[in-house]
Amino acid sequence: MSDLLTKEDYQAVAAGLSLPADPFINGTFRKPNAGKTMETVNPATGRVLAQVSACDASDVDEAVAAAKAAYQSGSWSQRHPGERKAVLLQLAQLIEDNQTELAVLESLESGKPISECVQTDLPETISTIRWHAEAIDKLYDQVSPANADGIGLIVREPLGVAGCVLPWNFPLMMLAWKIGPALAGGNSVVVKPAEQTSMTALRVAELAHQAGIPAGVLNVLPGLGPDVGEPMGRHPDIQALSFTGSTEVGRLFLEFSAQSNLKKVILECGGKNPAVVLSDAGNLDAVAEHSVFAALWNMGQNCTANSRLIVHKDLAGELLVKVQEKLAEWHTGDPLEPSNQLGAIISQEQYGKILGYIQSAKDQGAELVAGGNAIERDGGLFIEPTLFTGVTPDMTIAQEEIFGPVFAMMVVDSDEEAITLANDTCFGLQASLYTSNVTKAHKYGRMLQAGTVSVNCYGEGDITTPFGGYKLSGFGGRDNSLMAHDQYTETKTLWIDISADPAA
Repeated sequence: MSDLLTKEDYQAVAAGLSLPADPFINGTFRKPNAGKTMETVNPATGRVLAQVSACDASDVDEAVAAAKAAYQSGSWSQRHPGERKAVLLQLAQLIEDNQTELAVLESLESGKPISECVQTDLPETISTIRWHAEAIDKLYDQVSPANADGIGLIVREPLGVAGCVLPWNFPLMMLAWKIGPALAGGNSVVVKPAEQTSMTALRVAELAHQAGIPAGVLNVLPGLGPDVGEPMGRHPDIQALSFTGSTEVGRLFLEFSAQSNLKKVILECGGKNPAVVLSDAGNLDAVAEHSVFAALWNMGQNCTANSRLIVHKDLAGELLVKVQEKLAEWHTGDPLEPSNQLGAIISQEQYGKILGYIQSAKDQGAELVAGGNAIERDGGLFIEPTLFTGVTPDMTIAQEEIFGPVFAMMVVDSDEEAITLANDTCFGLQASLYTSNVTKAHKYGRMLQAGTVSVNCYGEGDITTPFGGYKLSGFGGRDNSLMAHDQYTETKTLWIDISADPAA
C-alpha cells in the first residue's frame, strides 16, 4: 500500500499539474473539429479546473478511422504477443512512475478522497494493466478432438476496433479494466471517458504512446454522451463496445447496436446490493465495519455499494449500535486531506438526487438515525453519511439505486426471509453474506442472485475473478479474469483436411 503524503504536499502537486484537455487521436493531442469545450469542475470547491474539449461525431469518425487503419496495418494487432506484453508492462511502469500526479488529478476531478486514489485506485490500475499484459503470452488456443483425417484448430483473433465508455466513479480503474484486455488481445481502442472525469484518461493515453503503443491504437475522446457515446454505439467500424454506467444508458447501447452493425455490447450497470446478516452471524464488530465500508466507500457512488443492510431480528439491536459507532469514525471533508475518508459528491445533479432520496425516505416513514444533511463547506458538494432504519421493501430507498452515502437497515424474522428480500430487486450485481455456518455460506451464497457474493466480508473479488451482474446489472460478458479477454476477441475454427495429398 502506498504511503500517504501531507495535505500540503498534495496541494503543491495540484498547483503544478499540467491539465490535459484535448482529445488524443492517432498518437497526438489535437483540437476537436467543432472547437467546443465543456467545464470540468472540482466538486469539492465548485471551481472550474479546466475547459476540456467536447468532441462530436466527426471526431469519433476520425478516431475510429485511425484505429481501424492501425489495426489493419498490423502495427499492434499482428505484433508478437511477447512484444505487446513488454509494451503494456512499460505502460504500467509509467503509470506507477506518475502515480502521485494521477492520484491528485483523479481526486480533483471526481472529489474522491486522496487516500482512496493513492492506496486503492492507482495500485489497482497498475496491477490490472500488468496482469492482462502477463496473460498475453499465456492464453493458448485449442485443438478439437478430431479424427485422423482432420485437424480442428480453435483460435482467438482480435475484433478490430473496440469502444470503451467509462463511468465517473472510478475513472482510472475502469479505464484499466477495459483497455487492459482489449489491448492485450491486439485490438485498437477508442475510449470515451465520463465528461466529469476526462483528464486522467487523456494523461494515460499520452503515457501509452510513450510506452510504445503505436499511433492510432489508443484514442481518447472527451465529450458528452449524445455527441460521442451515441456515435460510438452506432459506428459500423466499432466491433465491440464495453460500457459501465447506468442501466438506462446501457439499454441505449443495445438499441444502437441493433440499429447499426450488431456490435458486441458488454454492459456493467446498476445495483441495489444487499448485505445479509443471518441469525448466526458472528463477530458483529467486523460485520459493522464491513457494512459501513460497503455502504460509504467512494461516498456510496459505487455500483456494488451495499445500500440495503438486511438483518435477522435477533441481531438487529446490537448491530445497529455497532454500525452507528463505526459511522462516527468516517470523516467528510477536503479530498486532499489524507485523514478524510469521504470527499465530495461528483456533481450538482447527483448531489440533488441523493438529497431527494433522503427526503423521500423521511416522507415515507423511515427513521433517520444518523446523518441526513448536506454539509456547507467552501462551495463543495458534501453530504453526511446517512443511515435509516424502519425501512420497508416498498419504500423508494429500498428499491432504487441511490449512488450516495446513504443506506437502510431492514429487519427480518428468518434467514429465509432475508434471502427472499435480498433477491427482491431488478438488479443483481453484488451481495454480502454474514454467517458462522459453512453450510449456510454455501447454500445461501448460491441462492443469492448476484454476480459476486462475498461471505463474511464486503468484496468484489480481485483481478483473477470475473466481475459482472445478473438481471439488469449486466449483459454480454464479464470484466476482470481471463474471461474479460473473451469480450475483445473472436473465436475462429480452422478445419484442415489432412486425409488427401494437396499436391495431387
